[in-house]
Amino acid sequence: MDLWTIAFRTVVVYFFLLIVFRMMGKREIGELSVLDFVIAIMIAEMAVTSIEDTNITYREAFTPILLLSFLQIILAYWSLKSRQMRYLLDGKPTYLINEGKIDEKAMKKQRYNFDDLLVQIRQKDVKDVSDVEFAILEPSGELSVFEKQEETEEGLSSPLPLIMDGCIEWNNLQQAGKDELWLRREIHKAGIDNVKQVSYCALQQDGVLYIDEKDD
Repeated sequence: MDLWTIAFRTVVVYFFLLIVFRMMGKREIGELSVLDFVIAIMIAEMAVTSIEDTNITYREAFTPILLLSFLQIILAYWSLKSRQMRYLLDGKPTYLINEGKIDEKAMKKQRYNFDDLLVQIRQKDVKDVSDVEFAILEPSGELSVFEKQEETEEGLSSPLPLIMDGCIEWNNLQQAGKDELWLRREIHKAGIDNVKQVSYCALQQDGVLYIDEKDD
């Protein structure tokens, strides 16, 4: 096999993949979801095959890669617009520790053992599980850890999301000691008629309601 041909094809494939991944966005490089990971493996396998097999034309090699990249872009855009699609593709965050209590059922469902939990908590510079208020397993597989803090006058140790992507977070609303009528009144005071118009709304530690309206 001609080494110069392999070298040339390697350079061509490299720059082609560079363009493809730039099109797919930085998220593909930074935090890979399960879907992103599958796409990346398939593209990598196709790229290696196109380099090793010189009988494959560039058209034959690049067409399936482009198809996968466009599919990923479409699904990413769809998940951006639809929360249900985002949960379907990426999964939901899972509370492994909620209000200082370990959720063994959630850990079992995620095939997460105590050794994994302790290791990742220590990596966050937290000494012990008893110091953790919330531990959330993100869809990317990363564990977000929030230490226990002294409660403020409003009883909140951290901002509490009440609306995300136009959907009310009922559990958080109940935890804040508020009801739907109160929330809708506060939204109306901000000049917003419908919850669906709200991109993000959170009750801050000082009791102030932060509201971000969706862009037109």
